[in-house]
Amino acid sequence: MLDVVLNHTGPVTDEDPQWPDSWVRTEPQCTYQGYGNSTVACTLVKNLPDVRTESNESVELPQFLLDKWSKEGRLAKELRELDDFFSRTGYPRAPKYYIIKWLTDYIRKYGVDGFRVDTAKHTEASAWTDLYREAVAAFKLWKETNPEKALDNNDFFMMGEVYGYGISGGRLYNYGDREVDFFENSFHSLINFEFKEDAKDDFEAIFSKYDQQLSTALTGKSVVNYLASHDDGGPFDKNRESPMDAGSKLLLSPGIAQIYYGDETSRPLAVDGVVGDANLRTFMNWDELHQNQQRGGFEIEQVLTHWQKLGRFRAAHPAVGAGRHRMISTIPYYFSRTLESNGHSDKALVGLGLEKGEKAIPATGTFADGQSVMDHYSNQTGVVVNGQIILDTPFSIVLISAN
Repeated sequence: MLDVVLNHTGPVTDEDPQWPDSWVRTEPQCTYQGYGNSTVACTLVKNLPDVRTESNESVELPQFLLDKWSKEGRLAKELRELDDFFSRTGYPRAPKYYIIKWLTDYIRKYGVDGFRVDTAKHTEASAWTDLYREAVAAFKLWKETNPEKALDNNDFFMMGEVYGYGISGGRLYNYGDREVDFFENSFHSLINFEFKEDAKDDFEAIFSKYDQQLSTALTGKSVVNYLASHDDGGPFDKNRESPMDAGSKLLLSPGIAQIYYGDETSRPLAVDGVVGDANLRTFMNWDELHQNQQRGGFEIEQVLTHWQKLGRFRAAHPAVGAGRHRMISTIPYYFSRTLESNGHSDKALVGLGLEKGEKAIPATGTFADGQSVMDHYSNQTGVVVNGQIILDTPFSIVLISAN
């Protein structure tokens, strides 16, 4: 997956001159008080010219770009490819369509199978439909040209960073004076800025909420949950006091899970003498891991092992992130996930906060009597007898699937 942007060309520097006024605007600066020239037709920050993505007026290529291509010996090739692109698509030679051509070049050349669209809310949503249309065509062509390199038959995937979007909004993002459905404009998933707050709740409150939203308002779509990120100053568990629960909540929640580097090793997110976002981007704490240090009452290696087991179970069983959630019992807490999709069937049974030692795990409604099962946390196997699985493990969690 490639991180892409459509609404700016980067900061202006001595080596990166400003693009022509026909391509970009340098004012006003966004105030984020509504749609229009408050969020969309404005510059994100000072010295970050905004591409005129709303325009369908043809523009000329800037001379500095032509000079660059000429110096690199590829001017004729680049111009020929642009002629072919605009001839095939019928798009006007407007700024956004040049950029769409250049972004989809990565797919044609490298077989990139997905885009993570940055600052998506700062561009007219229809532009993303145009990008996706060309991405799908480029990916299809790449697969036809490179059948031996294609990993699967999946379609091109596109997720968006619509800053401030939360799953409670369903399909809509509210600008304040306008609501926009980005899912309708070719996004399969949006980053969910709400999860880090929801993670403060108990397991069942989180899981049932996400199951309900994803199976009703967001049917056929998904969200990307995270606990910490590179530009969110309010991460969940900033002091890394609950790294085990953090892993369980993120990796067992319905939806897509995004692990930020160091979540799995309790990497510090608050460091003495460090200012602002630099706290979020500290060095990976390999030394702490290798030295078996502790944070939040847990050994770093123990935390990593927990996240690894959850991650492997989730990867092996799509029902965990994409299946329907059903609470089996409150105390002890057990739930199941069941996925029936496109001829594929998958089931998982999970228990959290259990007593260590022998457990009588309720399997009725998930696994049948006589069925062999495996607990992926302890690597023990068992058989369902009279609707129960009896296991004796030294852990307070079970991750069970058919064996």
